[in-house]
Amino acid sequence: MIMKTIYVLFISLLILSSSCSKFDDINTNPNAATTVTSSLLATPLLLNLTATGGTESGFIEDNCLAKQMIWFEFLHNYNYNNIGRASLSGYKKLLNGVKMVEVAEEEMKDSYNALFLFLKAYKIFYYSMRVGDVPYSEALLGEDGLLKPKYDSQKDVMLHVLDDLEKASALFATARDFEGDPLYRGNVKNWQKATDAFRLKVLMYLSKKESDADLKVKERFREIVKNGALFESNEDNLQLEFEDKVGQIYPYNRSVSNHYYWCTISTVVIDTLKSYNDYRLFYFAQPAETQLEKGISPDDPDAYVGLDPAADYYKIQKQYSAGNYSAMNLRYTDLPSGEPYTRLGYAEQNFILAEAVLRGWITGDPEEYYNKGIEASMQFIADNTPDEVKFHQGKVLTKSYIQSYLNSERIKLKGDFQNQLRQIITQKYLTYYMQYPFDAYFEYRRTGYPVLPINPETNLNVEKDKIPVRWMYPTREFDYNKENLEEAVERQYGGIDDNNKVMWILQ
Repeated sequence: MIMKTIYVLFISLLILSSSCSKFDDINTNPNAATTVTSSLLATPLLLNLTATGGTESGFIEDNCLAKQMIWFEFLHNYNYNNIGRASLSGYKKLLNGVKMVEVAEEEMKDSYNALFLFLKAYKIFYYSMRVGDVPYSEALLGEDGLLKPKYDSQKDVMLHVLDDLEKASALFATARDFEGDPLYRGNVKNWQKATDAFRLKVLMYLSKKESDADLKVKERFREIVKNGALFESNEDNLQLEFEDKVGQIYPYNRSVSNHYYWCTISTVVIDTLKSYNDYRLFYFAQPAETQLEKGISPDDPDAYVGLDPAADYYKIQKQYSAGNYSAMNLRYTDLPSGEPYTRLGYAEQNFILAEAVLRGWITGDPEEYYNKGIEASMQFIADNTPDEVKFHQGKVLTKSYIQSYLNSERIKLKGDFQNQLRQIITQKYLTYYMQYPFDAYFEYRRTGYPVLPINPETNLNVEKDKIPVRWMYPTREFDYNKENLEEAVERQYGGIDDNNKVMWILQ
């Protein structure tokens, strides 16, 4: 009887062991990675860098804040200057960058370290641009037990950003090409160009601090221009390209978005393009139904109607319902690939260089860079749009047109410092259309250009005659890092976390 019992138990164990083995086999994905690699960690980090905001209003909310677009599905807060609180959730994602460097093979350490330094500097720079002081020196140390990092002053953040970018550029100069990169396919020379282009951008955002002895804005800028690896054409742009594949389609294509038709274009964009006789008008917008019904040809600028981004929502809603507005061009909604989504670009770089000459930071002719910026902006659009009438109404951005545009008296760079600055920033503003999230707003905040409409009767900002200059800190930070955050708010804003408090970079 004892032997029989032992035999039964033995058989049962065999069956159980066999069943567990089969269960593991069935429930294990043979294609899934069993160990993490640097390349696997790099891909989502870079896709996060170029994240679009989705297929709804999140894709264009920066355009709404900069008064380039109007959203009609509902009364959009950014349209009317209610910007609320920022999110700093991206810090968590940067933790994977730390791991990316840790697990890198020795010969690839420099490559992935350079990439991490760039990503860290880029992400935290833009967080600081939103709120002011943010963690940097004590950031990303949670696994070391530092769960409540101090907030570095915005000046110290910028010093850290510039130092890390300088290190990244030096590492990229000698590092090996790497895997896991959907943007540059791991080409370190391209990444060095992007890093140096971003260094120039950061320094230009520090224009109000050009005399700061610690930052050495002008000196750093001149050194990068002299010895850096800058963009040479649109081919060098740091951008996300879309394709007609699942998960890779342009966010406002009809096949993936049910919300694109809520987008309308503002008077700021439409009227500026009309005043310049700028063919980008025909690539950005569709003719208004009301104007076509009047017999106005779609290749006539008068066929295009912008909506006042500061007007009463219900008044412009009536205008929208009547069809008296210009919707997005079909190239945004009908082409699965749309156009690449740019973060750093050759056109932008040239406008930065034009302003630098204007400010006396570097020598040269500001109009030369200004013209190169306009040409690159227009060429980018032409190169990413099929030559079909429905996408441009026959008003094609040819090389001869671009040259005639640059020769136009209304476009030539002229006048005093402020007028030339206005011209440069306005052209940059047009280049930022549907691109470069929030940079159009940041440039307006820095320079005051282009002049954006403000209506005290519709403005949701507390100060009715102003567009807010910052986001407030996230509530979560007050919940989990209260002492350090309150110290930072007291240091910057007299203890009041408000959308209208002026951060250090703007003083």
